[in-house]
Amino acid sequence: MNRRCFAQSVGSAVALSALTRSSMLGESSADTPGKIMAITAHPGDGLFTMGATLAQQINRGGTGIVLSLSLGERGAPKDIAVQRYGEMQRTATEKAARLLGAETMFLTYPDAEIPFNEESTLAVCDAIREHKPDVIVTHWSGSWHKDHQNCHLIVRDAVFYAGLTTLTRSHPAHSVSRIFYADNWEDASNFVADTYVDIEAIYEKWMQACDFYPMWRGRQGFSDITITTAHFQSCADVFLDSNMRWHSCQIRVSE
Repeated sequence: MNRRCFAQSVGSAVALSALTRSSMLGESSADTPGKIMAITAHPGDGLFTMGATLAQQINRGGTGIVLSLSLGERGAPKDIAVQRYGEMQRTATEKAARLLGAETMFLTYPDAEIPFNEESTLAVCDAIREHKPDVIVTHWSGSWHKDHQNCHLIVRDAVFYAGLTTLTRSHPAHSVSRIFYADNWEDASNFVADTYVDIEAIYEKWMQACDFYPMWRGRQGFSDITITTAHFQSCADVFLDSNMRWHSCQIRVSE
């Protein structure tokens, strides 16, 4: 099953995990959709696993931005030079984000070598302070991928730094209201979905956005990977209400 088939099999909901249950995904007490920032290790992760949530928020009147810590250039197939593939990834992300109505931002860490240190953490802190998201969506901690693990840790500390009023940077402090973690087959260890987002209204547009990526179209070996759909199983208390664009549901993970 390739990534496109996986997304098609999911249907009109995406699963997220939060540390606690949310009252509303990025909404204020005035019921106005806020700003959502997807912080991702590689461009494809941002659009494939977080892009639908981003698009749903934008469709409802909010705003969104994708921050990628690298260009994912080392995922290049044999017939494309690494540097060229990185630029292809950048271009694909810019086109996809434009289609969804989102902004983009890129850091320049080498793919497979994203460092978890003060420099990278402060760089993300500065991005958070500059763009002032209400909600952040990023990688879950339980990943076999080193870059995803480090991205999770960077975001954890960057959110702390961003809200620290005594830390002087180029932009004033900003506190993020919520952090969510996207369901991703690469980050599946101990992931328990507890929040679902109805993406029916933007599903086709999201699929079109993903089509900009060579990886999505099967230009890499990922096309033969079997991807688990365990975290997208329905359970007894799942519901979709026409007036609600999210719901929380705890899924029991098999031992």
